[in-house]
Amino acid sequence: MSTVFIAFQANEETRPIIEAIEVDNAAAEVVHEPAMVKVNAPGHLVINRETIEELIGRPYDLQELQVNLITLSGNLDEDDDALTLTWNE
Repeated sequence: MSTVFIAFQANEETRPIIEAIEVDNAAAEVVHEPAMVKVNAPGHLVINRETIEELIGRPYDLQELQVNLITLSGNLDEDDDALTLTWNE
């Protein structure tokens, strides 16, 4: 199974996004670097809008994460409720 990943700038805006990813993806591995946070997951990773909203206490548009996004790897599927990365083998 191939690994998908997503990397964000390391700042206050991305902390709840990373925390939401950890809540919703038990197999995710979070790697903290000096200026970025990279999240690796075997085959599948999901970022749920609802989980982020619960953590920050306000409505959240998933397009907001684009501001701090560095890179990603995997097939991207995005709608208003979730951003999903997968590798189809």
